[in-house]
Amino acid sequence: MVGSVRPPGRQRGWVGIIVLLLALLIVAVLAQTVLKQSGLLGGFDQRSPSARPGDATRGPEVIAPAPIDATTATPTPANALERARGVESDVQKQAQDLGKQIDDAAK
Repeated sequence: MVGSVRPPGRQRGWVGIIVLLLALLIVAVLAQTVLKQSGLLGGFDQRSPSARPGDATRGPEVIAPAPIDATTATPTPANALERARGVESDVQKQAQDLGKQIDDAAK
């Protein structure tokens, strides 16, 4: 045998596992930081400790979401439903026409 090469069954992968765990830890910390900065994780803005997400006192560089008005009901999109039904009927008609064309070509 040349050198100290071990057969694949005898190699221990603990060093590789530790490297993978460290990489996973780094990715998790970076993801948590990004999510906190974007306001998706529930962390507050680091620039102003008293500012909460949605407050207007955080400054012009941070866009706050619009306040939610829970007293109004969401309107039913009747126009969207009618348009969807119209599209459905158009598609069905086109499918029937195509079926007729295929039947006529097959004769």
